[in-house]
Amino acid sequence: MDTAPALVSILRQGAYLIASIHTALDDSQMVRFQEDLIEQIGQHRSRGVIIDVAALDVMDSFGSKTLRNIGEMARLRGATTVIVGIQPDVAFAMVNLGMGTGSMRTALDLEAGLDCLASSGQRALRAGRRETTRSRRSPRPARDRFNGRSAGRTRAAA
Repeated sequence: MDTAPALVSILRQGAYLIASIHTALDDSQMVRFQEDLIEQIGQHRSRGVIIDVAALDVMDSFGSKTLRNIGEMARLRGATTVIVGIQPDVAFAMVNLGMGTGSMRTALDLEAGLDCLASSGQRALRAGRRETTRSRRSPRPARDRFNGRSAGRTRAAA
């Protein structure tokens, strides 16, 4: 029986997954975390993912790249990713070394991350309503490709 503490926990909170990294992960553990998280996004049909890195006091280039990859894979599976809890020293080092988070959003803490996902969900809902409204409108009449007039109209005899 393995009694070692978990390195990572992934919890479901409604339509979101909250993944907490509890300690520094080596490259193989980071890859396993990526695989597990992406699998659970599909399994739970999650719309958003929060990755909490507050316990990390260091972030190497592989870890940063893996987090960016997770964000992109999650986006391709329909989920928005927010990274929360980046420590000030880690943020400083990441900027100085050119290791960003790509297009992923970041937030100060879990509460701000949940707010971030909720606001992105509201934007998506509004955009979906606009598309639905557009699709309900009556279609424009077909244009005659030769004279640019509506196909149903004829030219009046002069």
